[in-house]
Amino acid sequence: MKKNNHIDNNGNIQMVDIGAKQISERKAVASGYIKLNNDALESILQNKNKKGDVLTVAQIAGIQAAKNTASLIPLAHPLNIVSATINFNIKKDRVECTCEINCEGKTGVEIEALCSTQIALLTIYDMCKYIDKSMIISDVKLLFKEGGKSGIYQLK
Repeated sequence: MKKNNHIDNNGNIQMVDIGAKQISERKAVASGYIKLNNDALESILQNKNKKGDVLTVAQIAGIQAAKNTASLIPLAHPLNIVSATINFNIKKDRVECTCEINCEGKTGVEIEALCSTQIALLTIYDMCKYIDKSMIISDVKLLFKEGGKSGIYQLK
């Protein structure tokens, strides 16, 4: 059997053991965007979406996603998230989303930042689907991470 950090000597799946790691400040930033038609974009800009304030609801959903990542991703560790910031930048044909997640822990917050970005964008989709079913969520990626043994990563 191939050696795998998630499989013990008996072939059982397990979480990576982070018990001996030191707690450190960790940060991750992820981004992505949702492309949508002009009518959907106008419903957001003018706050006239029949489901409510799209960007505020999407921010709350993104924060909630970061806090609940370990319940969604099977081998992710629950983390002590100390801050989550979701920002939107509206362009002529899209809404760009950037999520920054900070924690004090023994493992990184990259998955939380990526999950947060996806869910914030998916919430926009959900709230605008009655206007535009052709929306596309795209280009979700990790931009930056720091903290822990592997140090700093920055997308080039």
